[in-house]
Amino acid sequence: MNNSVASTFRLAWASLRILLVLTVVCGVIYPLAITGIAQGLFHDKANGSEVKVDGKVVGSELIGQSWNIKGTDKPDPQWFQGRPSNSGYAPLATGSSQLGASDPTLVKNVKAAKEQVATFNGVPQSEVPKDAVTGSASAIDPGISPDYAEIQVHRVAKNNRLSVAQVKELVKANTDGRTAGFLGEPSVNILKLNIAVKELAEK
Repeated sequence: MNNSVASTFRLAWASLRILLVLTVVCGVIYPLAITGIAQGLFHDKANGSEVKVDGKVVGSELIGQSWNIKGTDKPDPQWFQGRPSNSGYAPLATGSSQLGASDPTLVKNVKAAKEQVATFNGVPQSEVPKDAVTGSASAIDPGISPDYAEIQVHRVAKNNRLSVAQVKELVKANTDGRTAGFLGEPSVNILKLNIAVKELAEK
């Protein structure tokens, strides 16, 4: 009986030591090493790709945000607008509307959005691109197509007292090409673009 108890104790002590070692290695050393590597080599990305203006964080390159008139749900004509968001650009409530392409509600919403976008930007409905009236799967997509940016240029230029040529140049400077030259589609980062517009308008 004593031998059995001693054997059980040895096994329990060995298991406890293994648990302690693995806890230190996997729960402390490994996370610290990975964090150190990430901060050293990929500092900006590791911290959420934060965008700062005058040292203050104003958003992330990876998360879209609303550009409405303060205190309202109406889009501010001074800024480039992003894609429609099912969650109101809430990072903790991502997801699409889950409506199918033939769903009457989606068809109705898209038709209304197309009319609104065309009127807001002073362009024919035929020039309104798809991403201007449909949300992304995440509902917080930070970018829009160059076509959607293009139909907003005149409005943004007028409301910021800038020339159309100046704003077009800003759009071009904030347009990212296809990944590796062939994956995905070109995209314009709205946050970075609006910051550039603000900085130029204030000069």
